[in-house]
Amino acid sequence: MNTRIDTLSAAGPEFGRRTRQPVGAPGHAPAGPGRLIGRETHLARLRSFVREASSGGAARVIRGAAGSGKSELLEAGVALGAAAGMSVLRCAGVRGSTPSDLSGLLQMLWPLLGDARLPSDSGHLGALEELLVDGAPGRRDRARLPFTVLRVLESVGVARPLLIAVDDWDALDSPSADVLTFIARRVDRHPLGLLMTSRAHPAGPLLPTGLPELSLDPMTPAESAALLAARRPGHDPQAVRDLMARAAGNPLALLELPARSEDPFPHLPASSDRLAAALAPGAARLPSATRDLLLVAALHPTADIPLLLSAASRMRGGDPLGFSVVAPAERQGLVVFDGTRLEFTHPAVAGAVAHGTGRAHCRRAHAALAAELTRDSVRQLWHLSQSVEDLDPRLAARLEDAHRSALRQNEPAMALRLLRRAAALYSAPEDQGRCLLRAAQLAQGAGWTRTSRTLARRALDHPLGPLGSLYAETLTRLDGDGPTVDPDDWPRPVGADETDSALELAHLVAPHLTDDRERADALLGYLDALPSDVARDPRLLHAMASAAPVRRAATVLARLTSRDSDIVAIRDLERLGEAALRAGAPLEALDLHRQAERLCLFHGLSDRLPATVLWQGLAHLVTGDWEQAETAFRRSREEAERNALSDDAAGAEILERLTRALRTGTVAEPVDAGALAAGRRPVSALDEIVAVGTGWAQVESGDVAAGHATLSRLLADPARCTPALFALVVFAEAAAAVNAAGTARTRLLALERDLGPERAPLVAVELAVAQAILADDESAAALYERAFRMDLAHRPFLEASLRLAHGRWLRRRHEFTDSRVTLRQAAATFAMMGAEARVSRITEELRASGQRTDSATAGGARPAPAAGLLSAQELRIARLAGRGLSNRQIGQELGLSPRTIGAYLYRIFPRLGVTARSQLSGVLRSAEEHAEA
Repeated sequence: MNTRIDTLSAAGPEFGRRTRQPVGAPGHAPAGPGRLIGRETHLARLRSFVREASSGGAARVIRGAAGSGKSELLEAGVALGAAAGMSVLRCAGVRGSTPSDLSGLLQMLWPLLGDARLPSDSGHLGALEELLVDGAPGRRDRARLPFTVLRVLESVGVARPLLIAVDDWDALDSPSADVLTFIARRVDRHPLGLLMTSRAHPAGPLLPTGLPELSLDPMTPAESAALLAARRPGHDPQAVRDLMARAAGNPLALLELPARSEDPFPHLPASSDRLAAALAPGAARLPSATRDLLLVAALHPTADIPLLLSAASRMRGGDPLGFSVVAPAERQGLVVFDGTRLEFTHPAVAGAVAHGTGRAHCRRAHAALAAELTRDSVRQLWHLSQSVEDLDPRLAARLEDAHRSALRQNEPAMALRLLRRAAALYSAPEDQGRCLLRAAQLAQGAGWTRTSRTLARRALDHPLGPLGSLYAETLTRLDGDGPTVDPDDWPRPVGADETDSALELAHLVAPHLTDDRERADALLGYLDALPSDVARDPRLLHAMASAAPVRRAATVLARLTSRDSDIVAIRDLERLGEAALRAGAPLEALDLHRQAERLCLFHGLSDRLPATVLWQGLAHLVTGDWEQAETAFRRSREEAERNALSDDAAGAEILERLTRALRTGTVAEPVDAGALAAGRRPVSALDEIVAVGTGWAQVESGDVAAGHATLSRLLADPARCTPALFALVVFAEAAAAVNAAGTARTRLLALERDLGPERAPLVAVELAVAQAILADDESAAALYERAFRMDLAHRPFLEASLRLAHGRWLRRRHEFTDSRVTLRQAAATFAMMGAEARVSRITEELRASGQRTDSATAGGARPAPAAGLLSAQELRIARLAGRGLSNRQIGQELGLSPRTIGAYLYRIFPRLGVTARSQLSGVLRSAEEHAEA
């Protein structure tokens, strides 16, 4: 990773006498071609370069930012060249110093000088030794130097192809860089290769024009995650994401940046000696005013330049500073200044320029920033706390209060820092314990598992209440099987702090009690006894919906609808959304997760997007909107892959494939056990969802008997498989198809009794539709009438399923006209929702009810012109759909949403008398021919 070679060697037996081995950075060995991650394309191009150089000469420039892996790639090229039988000469620039003239050439040619085995070549080698070693000052020799070096290299390459490896060309002395540029342009038709690395930054020297380049872009998130897994394993997922965000695809930063565990005091952006030397080699020689400006910018990277200049001026006793102090840092490529904002060229540069700053100077910088910021703002209090050395309980109380503001601003990392610093500034042990426990809670919620355990252990060393101690002990014992505490043993909370610990404990434990009816009931009783002012707390509702989604659905939904509407914390919105979905309110869940998504986008929290979009997909899946569900799962997977969130990507991909199987009526693919284990982390009920979806897909694909058996087994104990309650209609359809309607009716009646009045409204509608589908001839009319009276307005899939069953029943009663109308309505809805297999099934039903599928019948009435049945917009959409375009493609062409397109098709299908997109083109063509006639 940009390791400088301090002494250089020539590989090969010809230059063995004066060879010296390269020296890398301590503890670092250059990677071979097989160890480079994310550079496969570059390695392939290096292999082509070596072949080209060995046969007829070639030059390449490896260009990239500091730490991007240029030196590693150069080492890989040297290894490839040596393996191909090439001799190697090398030299390297030295950053942060002023090298003497021709020092680079001397490094490169040192193994050749005085080697008696080399041809004298008319004295060229001797002349070089006089010039480079003895320092002979002849002007004529200087002018002829490039030609002399080229001839020497040509003569050396006669016996064996020669590779010249130049690390940090842009840091060489100018005469050496010029000579190497001259040679690089003249390597054609000689067995000579020149491979150079150069740093890319706005203020750096221009590379030689006309030479082929290998540009090193930042590593992708997936490549960054792979590098961390290979070279720095053992971090928890949130720590990996944090490292990736700070490294921004820079390999050296990924390997060198310390993981955040304990914030240093006073706070300074993290870096290392090696990283600082690579990213900011000349920072120590900048003017002191510029260094002070860079320090305050590193401590507050989002501040505007006037505030930074004022803070830097305050550090220096009030002497005013102008924009000119930025120029030296710009020339070194450390910052970019647009006139209002100062930005570091890479996130890790902030730590590099501040690396090694003394504690007292750092505290002065924090104090200067605090003096310039708005009093009692989150940022001002944070910087103020970093400038204070002694205990300060009053400031600690202000920090503890400010952490709530940070949470409202969706800055959990800042809230965690504030609580940690408050704990350090309090003098009372009980205050310290309270802040440490609250910090452990925040770390657990944010995914910093190790940090949470560490803070919880520290909190236990301080006085805590009974529930606080129990919660802290639970955090320290968390493992893959979840907590094992029993709610029957929990004491009643006394005071706000203990109530908060009770809510956190319930929220932590509830998801692990779904298979334990006794402990789940104990938790519900405990939650019911909590003070009324926390009855609508997102943690309580999430715990209640997780522990007993079937038996407490009505309570959860009633409290959801009467909650405060000003919730702005993303985590609270996500908790409420999950609670709504578990309780059977997918539309409310969809709205809450969309609010969370908007906040994620506003705050730039890209790592939170995959989960909230995935839950939107689950909400669409429950409503039966399979096309929207598949789109959401695909978006979630793509976002997760962009952010290297492997668990979220695995869960989204499983659900995407399952939804596609439902939509198209194909058999669901078996799920890999490893992928299922990974996907279970973001979606705890993934196993149950996959089991229900597999049975449902079996029914949609035509394997009705297998689907019925699967769903029957899952519905035998719905408390252990809540998602099965959202598949009651397809269970009823399968039971009717395999002549098991009587058994299914009995099971549904028992289920209705067990669920009681707390059942979710969606489940109540499912039960009514399912019972109508299974009805015998005597009760069918009454049960269909009851089902149609249910609230179906926002449940189009259930309405369409009810119409499908009703249309079949009407056909069996020989009421063919009413049957066709009902079936067409069902087909239009299923088409709108992307249920392709169901649309095809209804086509068969329509044939059975007497409808001809061709556009016109012999001797019958000719079709009416489409223009007379449809508006101009509807006609345009119908033609595009007839050409095979999906709702999304049509929407992109017309500037409408896919759902709007679906609504149009919902109206178009009955008017044209079709039930599938494949029929549209024929109907429209026939109508146009009739109009022309």
